[in-house]
Amino acid sequence: MTLESAGAPCVLDTTGPAYDAARAACTAAWDGVAPVEVGIGGSIPCVATFQRRYPEAAILVTGIEDPHCAAHGPNESLHLGEFTRTCLAEALLLRNLAAR
Repeated sequence: MTLESAGAPCVLDTTGPAYDAARAACTAAWDGVAPVEVGIGGSIPCVATFQRRYPEAAILVTGIEDPHCAAHGPNESLHLGEFTRTCLAEALLLRNLAAR
């Protein structure tokens, strides 16, 4: 196996109005329960590229997961209730951003 390229790591600053809008949307979609930020050890290579090319942009990476989803496993699943709330949160986020 030959390594052809590697993605750069990155750390995102999750402060500011866009992140506040996202947190408010998630809190509303989950009936008042605030979202939890989770820093995971992996990186998505394009995120570091976006961060480098657009340093003023707010980059928000979300995932739909529940304790039993087995993310990236052969038996990965998606709880439909979580999916419904996530769709609502995304719509509310767009509304919140448009209102800024």
